[in-house]
Amino acid sequence: MAKRSELEFKLSQMFLVGIPGVEMLPETESFLTEYQPGGILYFAPNYETPSLLNEFSDAIQQTREAGLKLPLFIAVDHEGGKVQRFKKPFTHFPEPVELGNIGSPKLAFMVAEVMAKELRAVGVNLDFHPLCDIHTRASNPIIGRRAFGTDDEIVSKMAGAMVRGFVANKMVSSVKHFPGHGDTTLDSHFDLPKVKDTLDELRERELKPFARSIKSRVDMIMTAHILNTSIDPVYPATLSYATLTTLLRKEMRYQKLIISDDMQMDAVAKHFGKEEMIPLAIEAGCDMLIYREMNAGREAMDTAFRFLAEGRITAEQVETAYARILEVKDRVLMPYKAPRMEDLSVIGCEEHQEVLRMVLQKRKPPGAEFE
Repeated sequence: MAKRSELEFKLSQMFLVGIPGVEMLPETESFLTEYQPGGILYFAPNYETPSLLNEFSDAIQQTREAGLKLPLFIAVDHEGGKVQRFKKPFTHFPEPVELGNIGSPKLAFMVAEVMAKELRAVGVNLDFHPLCDIHTRASNPIIGRRAFGTDDEIVSKMAGAMVRGFVANKMVSSVKHFPGHGDTTLDSHFDLPKVKDTLDELRERELKPFARSIKSRVDMIMTAHILNTSIDPVYPATLSYATLTTLLRKEMRYQKLIISDDMQMDAVAKHFGKEEMIPLAIEAGCDMLIYREMNAGREAMDTAFRFLAEGRITAEQVETAYARILEVKDRVLMPYKAPRMEDLSVIGCEEHQEVLRMVLQKRKPPGAEFE
């Protein structure tokens, strides 16, 4: 195919896509080289051993030598508990609610430090963690014990401390799910949850952990596929200018990356059309869009290129998002350094097991507590 224009390359950086296998497959290499996405997302089927993952991550980054100008975000959901894609020998912390129950921001910082060091050893540079959601509604089917708790101050302190731990260890952290998924009764993987909290109610509760994370210098915020009719009567947060630009950018003064939750989830895909939701998300303020499957990502990128040619996606929108992507990559990912096999010894090491024991035994670390 024809070489992509500079603007098309910048648009391609706005996509983060899941890929198959535990090692580089010809079709994956072809996709990465031709489409040049801004990042990839690992799931459990991508993991077999740390050494294989180490090699896979480097192979992914090396494809940029054939055309990619920037290191890729290599991302994973690594929360602990049930949401941890990489199992043994990785240190496996319990659900975040256990950290919240202990109530030690210093320990939360240490847990983030462990996670960052182990993930970096296998080439991962972006963790979709921590959750800023407050477990407001007991019947919530998707958040539950993934949240630090039911108290906004505890969630704020824990999330802020974990963000600081990730930042201190050169791991891009994406908090989630803005403006808060804790007060819902539906799972956005399958349908569109609706909430009715007023803006004042959100400011008093659900938004506080996000505000704390912004103060802690978080680099990325993931959107929630939820409809809050008090903010926007038509569009869920991912597609809502009122939510992402008016509220998050302008009122909360957040200037770094906004990334969608998976665009293949039924909450948006079923209700707004898989093509139409792409320009809607970008118009709303998303800098990056996630697609969990490579073929779906390819199709979405083709659609985006067409919308760019037609003017539905504008050069200004692309340039603005690309500038934010470049700033984070330049500051955190560059210059690219390949993960080394000798770095794998940190995974599950005794020092990290001691941090795990502190969590399991509900022991606060010695010394002064973080504010």
